[in-house]
Amino acid sequence: MSDHDTNPANDDELSLPRATVYKLIAEMLPKDIACAKDTRDLLLDCCNEFIHLIASESNEICEKDAKKTIAAEHVLTALRELGFEKYITEVEEAYDEHRKQQTKDRGRKSSKLSQLGMTEEELLRSQELLFAQARMRYQNQPASQEQPENNAVTPSSNST
Repeated sequence: MSDHDTNPANDDELSLPRATVYKLIAEMLPKDIACAKDTRDLLLDCCNEFIHLIASESNEICEKDAKKTIAAEHVLTALRELGFEKYITEVEEAYDEHRKQQTKDRGRKSSKLSQLGMTEEELLRSQELLFAQARMRYQNQPASQEQPENNAVTPSSNST
């Protein structure tokens, strides 16, 4: 079976979200211009093919480099090799923006830890202590209270 065989079940898995692409098309067009459904579907197919082409070429470049993960450099090289040099600057800008956002998000996570007023080691010790206390409580329960069966009513819980 070739990559270009169409299977309706796989189309949705390997496709951009239809509603999102339709929304982007509507936002890009002037308000006085309508776009036929067939045209929107054709644009969606073109977008999917473009992404598939870039991903396939990036994967081949990745394999040539004996890597297992496609990196941004592989995508940029694929764009160059396929003749899409004019997109490289915009892709690099989007990638830089993405990296900045990732760094910012990591900073938020680490700042939450610092706002707790405890070091990571102190938090781990506290967690271990809580686990030990819970284990002791569980082990010290009388046998009749250890594992109540499926919603069974015990004499102490039936207080009517």
